[in-house]
Amino acid sequence: MRVISLNVNGIRAASRKGLADFLKAKNADFVCFQELKADISVLPEELLDYNLFWHPADKKGYSGVGILTKQKPDRVEYGMGVKVYDIEGRVLRADYGELSIISVYIPSGSSGNKRIEFKMRFLRSFKTYIKKLLEEGRELIICGDYNIAHNEIDLKNWKTNQKTSGFLPMERDWLTGFLKLGLIDAYRQFIGEDTASYSWWSLRTKARARNVGWRLDYQISTPSIAKTLKTAEIPMEPVLSDHAPVIMDYDLA
Repeated sequence: MRVISLNVNGIRAASRKGLADFLKAKNADFVCFQELKADISVLPEELLDYNLFWHPADKKGYSGVGILTKQKPDRVEYGMGVKVYDIEGRVLRADYGELSIISVYIPSGSSGNKRIEFKMRFLRSFKTYIKKLLEEGRELIICGDYNIAHNEIDLKNWKTNQKTSGFLPMERDWLTGFLKLGLIDAYRQFIGEDTASYSWWSLRTKARARNVGWRLDYQISTPSIAKTLKTAEIPMEPVLSDHAPVIMDYDLA
């Protein structure tokens, strides 16, 4: 079972850069998008052999998450049931029996202290939401742009970014606590603790060409799912966005 997570930084822009060809070539069972910045109408359904589910933000040209699936889900849930976050199109869940595929776009705190506070409140609510799903006995694959580099290995210039949102101690501590719910950073487990791998590069500094990046994009799963992981990659090509796709193959029917 192949699962792809990708922050498209605008579905229109990614479509112009060859998104449809990429998806056809990769032939994933599930594709989780973040930062759509548009409603579902901009991605022609006839180009893709998928069921499409979209949770755009109320604000046009902003945020939004989506899930593309080959198999129609038993149930789709839009948001966490918390209006202040749900109007920004941050969480989308597709259920298949006991398995839930989740696309999450965690807020960035880069625009200032108020937004960092908003981000931390969102993180607390999201942790509560996921904890409840785990208590219900659900198996999870939580795909998304978490806007957090967890450890020093997860960004190139960690020494100069210790006061930068995305690598703040409280953000990193949250991710540590999130995993302690009984979840696995499946990509990190697969590639090892000492392997640097990035999924986002600043457009302003031509960072991608120099591979000066951050690993902000994850597939975090329950242990029984993580142990079935067979392949994992974050390819730098093709360039569809300032983020790269996280592509994971699980040995699940």
